[in-house]
Amino acid sequence: MPIVNTTVPITSESCDRMIREIVRTYPFCRSELLASSAFQRPIRTLVIGNGPRKVIYSAAHHANEWITTLVLLKFAEELAQAIQEGGRIGGQDAQKIRESATIYMVPMVDPDGVDLVVGEIQPGSIQYEQARRIGEDFPAIPFPDGWKANLLGVDLNLQYPAGWLTAREIKFRQGYDRPAPRDYVGRAPLNQLEAKALAGYTEYISPALVLAYHSQGKEIYWQFQDYEVPGARQLGEQMAAASGYALAQTPYASSFAGYKDWFIQNFRRPGYTIEVGSGVNPLPLSQFDEIYRDNEHILTIAALG
Repeated sequence: MPIVNTTVPITSESCDRMIREIVRTYPFCRSELLASSAFQRPIRTLVIGNGPRKVIYSAAHHANEWITTLVLLKFAEELAQAIQEGGRIGGQDAQKIRESATIYMVPMVDPDGVDLVVGEIQPGSIQYEQARRIGEDFPAIPFPDGWKANLLGVDLNLQYPAGWLTAREIKFRQGYDRPAPRDYVGRAPLNQLEAKALAGYTEYISPALVLAYHSQGKEIYWQFQDYEVPGARQLGEQMAAASGYALAQTPYASSFAGYKDWFIQNFRRPGYTIEVGSGVNPLPLSQFDEIYRDNEHILTIAALG
C-alpha cells in the first residue's frame, strides 16, 4: 500500500507523517526539521541520493497550491522504491539518479496556510478567525479557497530580495498594501520565518538548480530580468518537451521577489517555477494523476541536469 495518499487533500500533519514513513521504510532517505512556521507547524525536508549534483525542489509556497506537495512526495516515494528494487523512474535508472544527484525537497513551505485552505483549521479557532478578519478586507477573494498567503497574510513567494521593492510597488498599486489572502509582500524581504528558512537552506546547500512548484497553467518559467544563465534555456526546453508544458516568460506583474528569481540573481544558476495543472486553485485531485505523469520527467531531468 502506498505511503503517499493522493486521494485526499494533504495537511501539515499528514505531510510530516508521510515524510517520516518514507524515511522509515527507505533508510537511505533522510529528513530534518528545517524550521517551524509562524504557528509552530513543522517545515520538514526530505533528501534522497548521495551524488555530487545538488538540487532543491520546493512546493506549496502558496496555501491553495497544496496539490504540489503531493507531487513531490509521490515522486520521492516512487524514486525510493525504484532505487530499492533496481527499477526506473521517469525513463531513467533510479540508481543512476541516486549516485549522480542529491535531491533536497521542501514539500510544504507554507503549512499554516495549507491547513487553513484544506479545512484543518476549524472555524471559531483563533487562527481561523485571525485569517477570516484579514480576508474580510478582500471580499472578492473566496475564503478560504482563495488563500495563498501564510496565516499572517504575507505571500511567501513575494518575500525574496530580488526586485522586492518593485514587487511592493506593483502589489501596493493593486491594493495589496496590508496583510491579505494573497499578494502582500510583507514589511521587508525575508521577514517571514518560512521564506527565511528556505533561503538559508538554499545558501547552505548551494545547489546547481532549484525547482519551485506552483499551480496552475502548465507552464515553466525560467528567467529573471536579463540574467543570462548558461544552459538554463536548453534544460527548460527539455523539461517542456518531456511534460508538454510551455516554456514561458513570467508575466511582468508576477516577475519579482519570487524564490526562483532570487536564486537566479544570487547564484547565476538555473531556477524554474513549474506551474502544474489547469483551472482554478485549489486544483481538484481528479487532476493529480495527469499532473504527476507530466512532471515525473521534469523531476528526473532536473536531477540529472
